[in-house]
Amino acid sequence: MHWLTENAILVCSHELGIVVNTISQNFVRINHRRVLIKNNPENRTIAGCPNVGPSIKPCTKTLAVTQGYSSFIRINGKSVCLSTISGLTDGTPPGTVKYKVNSSGQRLVSEI
Repeated sequence: MHWLTENAILVCSHELGIVVNTISQNFVRINHRRVLIKNNPENRTIAGCPNVGPSIKPCTKTLAVTQGYSSFIRINGKSVCLSTISGLTDGTPPGTVKYKVNSSGQRLVSEI
């Protein structure tokens, strides 16, 4: 499970919807890229979700993370985001469409 950096690519399960990363810490970097920590993937904009149509809402926002925060590595008191991060989006049908990591943004640092 690799740590996520600001270069990480998170997508909705429709694969074309890209999550816009927001980073809240500047202390720890990997290859000059800031590491994502708890709450960074939550409540973020999703751009480009192709799930559109009558009475179908595309994924436009991430909801709470359901898995993927480190249970023992923290930065400034907040858990590091791992490549197993996932959660639900606001797309339809409600409560079924997830977001996930396609790329962690680095391959040097991992949690075993």
